[in-house]
This record gives sequence, structure tokens and C-alpha cells, in this order.
Amino acid sequence: MKIAQKYSHLNGEEYLIVHHKSNYDEIIEIIESIEVDSFLTKISKEKTMPGKMLFSPAELNEAFKKKFVKLGWNEKRYQYYISTDRKKIPKLLELPYDKQEAYLIESGETLPIHSYKQTDFVKDEIAVEVQFGKYAFVAFDLFVKHLLFYSGGLINLGIEILPTKKMQSQMSSGVAYYEGEVYNVLRHGRSNPPVPLLILGIE
Repeated sequence: MKIAQKYSHLNGEEYLIVHHKSNYDEIIEIIESIEVDSFLTKISKEKTMPGKMLFSPAELNEAFKKKFVKLGWNEKRYQYYISTDRKKIPKLLELPYDKQEAYLIESGETLPIHSYKQTDFVKDEIAVEVQFGKYAFVAFDLFVKHLLFYSGGLINLGIEILPTKKMQSQMSSGVAYYEGEVYNVLRHGRSNPPVPLLILGIE
């Protein structure tokens, strides 16, 4: 596989090149090491392309996972407590997880709600999501998950790896693709989401 297109949001790629060039090289190496033709194993059952051989998202995800984990990239979980009181959120975000529940109880909440988010691969405060899923999953990554990890101080950069439209045309319908998701980011304005991102389109 290769990186066919890339979009740097809030100087995401520039940060990576200056501060984590070796990590960037690892990501490029992983992508280029995937022999994509060997994952053309899914037989389409869709009415528009019955019997056509398609790329298997599950098998591609597993191949990426093995290669990232081998190089020390591992999933990470971010735990936190929820409040719908806008005034409490700034203080809540400043506190470590083990003190958030007590703060909410002291400020009048009787049943604080615990939650968490999990990201695929994290190393040296860089998060990577490899996404061959539906459109909604990518929007969640870009506008919720990467931002949450960034505001929580766990990462300095989020990376999203997506198929280009060219590759997506050889996958099941509904799979998100690079061009469409970059468009979604661009139409929100240059500073939204407020987290440095690098979006890579592969094929």
C-alpha cells in the first residue's frame, strides 16, 4: 500500500516531522509493508455488485494491528467522569481521574457517571486510528475521540488512516473515505476540531 494523499490540520504533519520523525517513518513503513492484494477476499452480496471480490476490512484491520503492536504501538483507554453542568467542566478536566468522582460528589452530584474512550494505537503521545468502518466511526474519531485524548493531555497529535475513494470503491458500500472526511473537516473551518491532526489517504 501507499500514502496517496494527506491533509495536515493545525500543523499536525509539521509537528510530527519536527518532534517525532522516527514515529512518522514507522507509520509510513507499516503502510507500505501491507500487501493489499492478499486482502481482496470478501465476496460481495450487495445488489449493485453481486459476486465481486472486495477488500476485507476485518482482515486489513488485523494486519495493521499486528504491525503496529510489533513496533510498540498499543491501545490506550482514557477514563473520566461526566457532568452536564457547564460550570464544573473546566475544573473537572484539570483533575486526575482518581479525584474527579470526589469533586463531583462534593459539588452536589449524587451519582457521578463514569465513562471511557479507547483508541487503537498510542505511542509517544501520538494516537493512530486505522479506519475501514462506516462514516459515523470516522466522525467520532476526529471530532470526539482525538479531541478528548488531546484535551485530557494523553496525546499531542491524532492520526487517522483512511482508504481513498479509489480504494473505497473496491470495498462494501458505506465505508468512509479520505476525500469525504477531509471535506467534512474543511467545512467546519480551519480551527475545528481544535486538535492537531494528520489524515492519511491510502490505496
